[in-house]
Order: sequence, then C-alpha cells, then structure tokens
Amino acid sequence: MRYLAFLLLLAFGPTLHAELGEGDIACRSGQEDNRPYKKKLWDGYEISLGPVAHPLEYGCTAAIYNSAGKVVYRTNGFGVIFDEDLTGEDFDGGGRAKVVFQTDEAGGAHCCWTYNVVSLFPKPHHLFDVGAGAGVRFEKDGQGKMVIWQNTPGPYEYTDGSDRPYAERVFRASDDKLVDSTPEFCGKLFAPGNRDYDSENRVLTPEKLKQLSGAPKPDSETASALLSRALQHTFCRQFDEALNDLNQWPEATREDMKSDFGESIKNDYPEFAARLQGAK
Repeated sequence: MRYLAFLLLLAFGPTLHAELGEGDIACRSGQEDNRPYKKKLWDGYEISLGPVAHPLEYGCTAAIYNSAGKVVYRTNGFGVIFDEDLTGEDFDGGGRAKVVFQTDEAGGAHCCWTYNVVSLFPKPHHLFDVGAGAGVRFEKDGQGKMVIWQNTPGPYEYTDGSDRPYAERVFRASDDKLVDSTPEFCGKLFAPGNRDYDSENRVLTPEKLKQLSGAPKPDSETASALLSRALQHTFCRQFDEALNDLNQWPEATREDMKSDFGESIKNDYPEFAARLQGAK
C-alpha cells in the first residue's frame, strides 16, 4: 500500500498546494466559475490568470506582465494556480523573491501539477519546473535555504498499483536550475525514524529475504520495499548497495528485473544502468 499512501499525500498532503481551496487565484479544468484574475506583484509587474477565451488544447492560462504591459512569462494548462504561499520565497539564495505558478498538464488529475518558478531579476526568466506528477514538498534547511523534496516513482511492472515503489530525491536551486543534492541527505534517509526506512525494514526481514531465493517472484509488498530501497540507494549514488538489493530478487526473474530497473534510471544514472543491463 506504499504507493497508495504516496497518492494520498499528493492529493491531501499539507505541503502540496495544487488544491488550495476556495479563495485562491486559480483556473481549473471543468469548473464553471472560472473567471479572470489580476494581481500586482512588485517593481511594476502584474499577473493575469483565467480561462482561455477560445480553448483548443488547454482551458486556462496565466501570464506575468511588465510595467509596459508586455508578457514576460506565460504558462498554459488544463488548470493554473498562482501559488501565493511560495511566491515571494528566495529559492536560490540570490536575495530576490520568485514567482510561482502551478500548471496542470494532465487533464485535471489531482496528482499531476507542475510547479513553475520564475525570477524577475535582473530580467524576467524561467528558473525551473518541478513536480510533473511526483509528490513535492518545500522546506527550509538549518541555514534558512530552500530544499525541495520530490517523491519519485520507480519501475511499476513488478507490483500492484497501490504498491508501486518510490524514493526521495532532494534538490536545491542554483544558477537558474535545480541541482540534485540527494547524497547530502542520505544519512537522514537511511536512519531509524525515517518513515520509509522503517517501513522497508519491517517488510524486508532476514527471514523474508531468505525465502525469496526459492520463490518464483516476490509478493507485491516485498517487491515494492526491495525496489524502493534499491531506488533510494541509486538516488544516493550508493550503487553497490543498490545492486546488493536487486540481487536479493528471485533468480528466475532477476536479470529481467535488473534490466527493467536500469531502463527506468538510465537518463539520470547511465553508467549504473549500463552496469545493470550489461549484466544480462
């Protein structure tokens, strides 16, 4: 049920803002009360948000205008939200507030909003997007700097829908882009008291792992825990530990699973993916 809990976090988690409720500045797909909004920002900038007059592909749009009335940024989607909670935050430590929208590119699904972060200094420019269906939360570290946590799903072929594996990636903003800072937080991720670490250890007991060697395939809960732990080791760049997890898989389907796992991570970790797929 790990992935079901993850989906509930997406829909209702307190650090996610895709469903802000009544009174927020938003346009949402299929709602009859969508109407245009305008809001002044700072330095002469203003946002405009609302339904598209003649929708073709998308029904909602939002834009930032400069003092001359020129559009300097625009996002279109099935829904768009102006995130008043995150707008004004300094994501990259540059000392300047940022503007944040959320854009729905998935046709109204509650889970799949993308955060769009825009800087207006020294001139308006798009910094980065984050989310796109992954659970996101924004936190401050001990120095007050923004840290972005993203629950990232893993391969889905070996589990039920509610047990799809996932693991955490952690990002900081720097030089107008997101920088993967996950290894910095791995001591916390693999420590007692961490929800996922404790959950995986409850499932992956020595007895359960011993039973796997003679099984045709793991049950969905065990498969999810094992793949989630391997995925977290991968995000932490602990590749030997990830391989050790994957080698606990029943021998009958192990090489196919490792190849599929490699396919799922090859864009971000091509060398480890090649190692997994070459082993076949």
